[in-house]
Amino acid sequence: MESFKTLIVILMSSVLVNNYVLNRFLGICPFLGVSKKLNQAVGMGISVIFVMLLATTVTWPIQYYVLDTNDLGYMQNILFILIIAALVQFVEIALKKFIPALHKSLGVYLPLITTNCAVLGVTINNINDKYSFLESMISSLGAGLGFLLAMVLFSGLRSKIEESEIPPSFRGLPVTLIAASFVSLAFFGFAGIVENLIGG
Repeated sequence: MESFKTLIVILMSSVLVNNYVLNRFLGICPFLGVSKKLNQAVGMGISVIFVMLLATTVTWPIQYYVLDTNDLGYMQNILFILIIAALVQFVEIALKKFIPALHKSLGVYLPLITTNCAVLGVTINNINDKYSFLESMISSLGAGLGFLLAMVLFSGLRSKIEESEIPPSFRGLPVTLIAASFVSLAFFGFAGIVENLIGG
């Protein structure tokens, strides 16, 4: 059984130190596209958490009990992509039925979760890191929370940018990318947390 300390280290590492958006640069498309408004950023972040947890719940046993036992490891990428695409369709149908306002506000960006490489990345990294099922779930939860945190922080920063006087040559995408780099640099301050937890 995994120790509580190990699970905390995995969680903190996924949220802050190895943030999939700001450190590994996965999931940049929805990060830039859905962070203009806070409610859309939160909605996308929660949807990504849900899909990451669902994807891990399905892909982990498939990897160990189907692919590995039948020497079908080469099918991992294509199978995981198909599973994630099916899960995103499930989330889209659920949101359309139960939370139509959020479904409408996310619009075209909801299908972007299908191509969000952060979701695929977390499922593959859980396997590559040889995490147990519980560790994989904690890692996926941390990755999703890290994605949500990055979205919310960046959304707040972008709202401040909208109110600021920006030189014409920096308006639009240039200032957005500069702001994203500032948020990413800020997260480097968390680099020693996991080492301190392990050493403590």
